Amino acid sequence: MSKHRSAIPGFVFVATVMAAVPAMATAGDLRDISVGMAISAAPNAGYVNLTCAGDKTHKLTGWTQWSDCPAGADQTRAIRFEYDPATSRDGTMVGGHPAILTAMVGQDARIAALTIETDPKARLYLRKKAFLLGLQAKSRYGADGWSCSEAPPAGDKQPVGGTFVDEHCSKTADGRSIEIERHLYGQPNKELKDFTDETRITIRRAGS
Repeated sequence: MSKHRSAIPGFVFVATVMAAVPAMATAGDLRDISVGMAISAAPNAGYVNLTCAGDKTHKLTGWTQWSDCPAGADQTRAIRFEYDPATSRDGTMVGGHPAILTAMVGQDARIAALTIETDPKARLYLRKKAFLLGLQAKSRYGADGWSCSEAPPAGDKQPVGGTFVDEHCSKTADGRSIEIERHLYGQPNKELKDFTDETRITIRRAGS
């Protein structure tokens, strides 16, 4: 089991998913929501604060109001949502990470895509592990078959405590196209606390 430890006090980066956070266990792609399902089948129970991603002041009373949100360039309508604190004591967390969740609904009234982004406003002790969520997602959809590219440190992207991640991975499986972006780096002219540490997961219907 390999570990990468920062020489900076208070920063310990552990590049091992199981040692850092719980597994990304779920029946659907995201809890009981799956790409390809009819939006009318998405349960209202367990979810709160549904808003149009393009207009956060436009609140929705339920998933069936999806068509009230503006269509994007790809003609999908994006809905931001959170887990209900009544059923999720720790808030909107995915695999132990605070997350920003978005569902994109296609013209056929089915979920065309889901995005899971680590929350940049999370507390430091959680945010410094954000790059690990991508590894959990890889495990969730199977370790084999990923096509990945990694960029080396350069210019304004430098290692943080000896650890550097700038990676994009993709895979098609079970009728889904999955993309994972992971970043962990600092910038020479910024304070240490302003480092970039994030994961973005996009799950689409294959071919859409």
